[in-house]
Amino acid sequence: MTQQETRALQIAATKIRLGVIEGVYHAKSGHPGGALSSSDILAYLYFQEMRIDPQNPEWEDRDRFVLSKGHAAPGLYAALANRGYFPVEELGTLRHIGSRLQGHPDMKGIPGVDMSTGSLGQGVSAACGMAKAAKLMGKDYRVYALLGDGEIQEGQVWEAAMFAGHQKLDNLCLIVDNNGLQIDGNIEDICSPYPIDEKFAAFGFATINIDAHDYGQIADALAQARQTKDGPTAIIAKSTKGKGVSFMEGQASWHGTAPNEEQYRQAMGELQKLLEAYEGGR
Repeated sequence: MTQQETRALQIAATKIRLGVIEGVYHAKSGHPGGALSSSDILAYLYFQEMRIDPQNPEWEDRDRFVLSKGHAAPGLYAALANRGYFPVEELGTLRHIGSRLQGHPDMKGIPGVDMSTGSLGQGVSAACGMAKAAKLMGKDYRVYALLGDGEIQEGQVWEAAMFAGHQKLDNLCLIVDNNGLQIDGNIEDICSPYPIDEKFAAFGFATINIDAHDYGQIADALAQARQTKDGPTAIIAKSTKGKGVSFMEGQASWHGTAPNEEQYRQAMGELQKLLEAYEGGR
């Protein structure tokens, strides 16, 4: 990956994070922590990896993305807006009455959303169905799904994993946002999913462990997933909850809390400063 490509991704991810904070602040509710931790993954998928066309969101041969942890919708919305699916200014209407940007993604109302999600564990099943459909129709599109590490405590995730492995869905790539925290605290203390990689491997997945904030590692993992045949891939992406906002990082309390005005100004200031540095080549 070139320095120019890395810089472009850093800019995209920072704009996504700005959109997350903008949305949850104006909504006075929402889930910033997991949206911020997955912003680099979303930036890479939407600005580098996936075959998509914002001018034709329902293009039949596009790659598909399912936000299985649907409460991280502010991150997905910010990625879609900055990629050109709808105006960035609309992010401020998050969760407002009359807005199409509700608390969880709606495929019927939001361009670029491939699956309505919210009930944890169900998105990965839908992603499996999409991947199987591609196989049946002889299509070469790929399907990506982002899961939370707390979400994978849901039994349906493993039913879907068993299906994906049995069906050898090598066009399916699951990405686990492993930020180590869920709404109630540390996932290890609540219901440990570790070792995540070995669990997916037991279901027939090729597994890759990466730093979720390292674009080189993200690029290599997704390239390896594309090259893997006869089975699906699970990328376990170690991340920092609240990444990019100093007082939110590593704090479970920011799983589903909106910033007040003072916190909003501090968060936006930190991210704007970071964006200026990236855009200035520093």
